[in-house]
Amino acid sequence: MIELQGITYSYGRDAAPVLKDVSFQLESGRCAAVLGNNGAGKSTLLKCIDRILRPQSGRVLIDGQDVFTLSNNEMARQVAYVAQNARSSDLSVFDTVLLGRRPYIRWDESAEDRQLVMELLEQLGLEHLMMRSLSHLSGGEAQKVLLARALAQEPRLLLLDEPTSNLDPRNQHEVMQLVRKIAGEKNICVITVLHDLNLAIRYCDRFLFLKDASVYASGGVECMEPDTIEAVYNMHVHTIAYMGIPVIVPFPNVPTGHGKEPE
Repeated sequence: MIELQGITYSYGRDAAPVLKDVSFQLESGRCAAVLGNNGAGKSTLLKCIDRILRPQSGRVLIDGQDVFTLSNNEMARQVAYVAQNARSSDLSVFDTVLLGRRPYIRWDESAEDRQLVMELLEQLGLEHLMMRSLSHLSGGEAQKVLLARALAQEPRLLLLDEPTSNLDPRNQHEVMQLVRKIAGEKNICVITVLHDLNLAIRYCDRFLFLKDASVYASGGVECMEPDTIEAVYNMHVHTIAYMGIPVIVPFPNVPTGHGKEPE
């Protein structure tokens, strides 16, 4: 389980807080979406969890252990982070994913390490690119490679910052399906920043809405109600179900709080 306790962070001593007293719990095997407008602090929150940024106050606990007490190697076994923008590299796809095994390798990679890499490449449909340089891939392909590298770490917590932003619709759903499946099968926590509310409600089971640097709402699917979405995004929405699939329909030209169906 991961627990955020009162995370507060600002970029500079006199700057206004980007995050203010953010608390949240996520059980193992669950997938949580961090939601909110641009500038709400979503990416900053992931960086605080991953120790890229150190909060001015608050704690991040994984199974009761404060992440700031962990060694770098222990941290790499506990938390894997995939940033928004894929970085160029001349490493091959295979070697890039194999880097995810570094926390477990003492002298040289084992046959088991290589087998795990191959399995991940196959799961993400990347096996045909395994000898290609990461720098020669499209943004979407590179994003999937970095996801595979993170999964190779076999973490207790997987952090994803807009993992579908460079993917076409089919790959968006394939990646989110895989992430949701791995969370359940490996019994790990997944926290992902998403802008697509329909991807969030379809593949995540916990939700954290940020507004004005603070938690506006958090919890299960009951949080994904029109009143909450309208308050956070200042946009009128309806929620419907089609063939058992929840769908959020936006009406940006209708005033919020409008109770009638738009014409």
